[in-house]
Amino acid sequence: MTAMRSLLFVPGDAPHKLEKALSSGADALIVDLEDSVAVSGKSAARRHAVAFLEQAGREAERPRLLVRVNAFGTGLADDDLAAVIPTRPHGVVLPKAVLGADIQALDARLRRLEAANGIAAGTTRILPIATETARAVLALTSLSEGHPRLCGITWGAEDLSADLGAETNRDGSGAWTSPYRLARDLTLLAAAAAGADAIDTVHLAYGDLAALERECREARRDGFTGKLAIHPAQVPIINAAFRPSEAALTEARAVVAAFAGSPGAGVIGQAGAMLDHPHLRRAERLLERFDRGSAQRKS
Repeated sequence: MTAMRSLLFVPGDAPHKLEKALSSGADALIVDLEDSVAVSGKSAARRHAVAFLEQAGREAERPRLLVRVNAFGTGLADDDLAAVIPTRPHGVVLPKAVLGADIQALDARLRRLEAANGIAAGTTRILPIATETARAVLALTSLSEGHPRLCGITWGAEDLSADLGAETNRDGSGAWTSPYRLARDLTLLAAAAAGADAIDTVHLAYGDLAALERECREARRDGFTGKLAIHPAQVPIINAAFRPSEAALTEARAVVAAFAGSPGAGVIGQAGAMLDHPHLRRAERLLERFDRGSAQRKS
């Protein structure tokens, strides 16, 4: 897996936005062929996306490049995949994903396309948006053993609110209402069970950077490793929020060093507190995420 803090959606039918997004600082760009593209513009969006992916793929320094295809139920996904996979994107973002069944279906399609285009099997990763329908939320336990193609699991609230017939998905304070808190929490649990990174959903009020920062801090606190973005102005906020502080890194290194200095110990004293192996694992995971992210951004 690769650590991605910020994943910026860019409409596939907007070449100027795609080009500009390369310098946004995002760890990944998601070239969108789904919601941001009108039905009448799908074919043109594929052509623009392919041209961009081919050009950007030749750049030595660039963000990860993913493509959000249309959902399987639309009848457009196969054409999307056939167009973009030859450009060798890092991964495919699958909307309306019912986890176990749709990941297996996408894996089968990717294997055929990789073989046909001389791409090593398993190269193309999958990032499912796993809560956009009630059925999908109820299926979040169906991939508890993970899948080698997963580069994360993310969630969405807008399509889910439409599926539920809800009037809104946030309360008067801006916090998620209970059905969406449930979807968020189940995504986090499903990602942990599958051994995948949990990616938080978009913050639609792109001009309210203070609210975005609060949401990022809460997501990182709970275990999310990154967040989807819809505007370049959100990227620096997300990157900063999901980079561990120097104090947190120092503390984690101290915990790891303390256990390394007492091999076989089940419990150690550190800074006036008693720590056991869950604390060690938490420190190790923080350092692993930081190291993976640092390695990615240097590559």
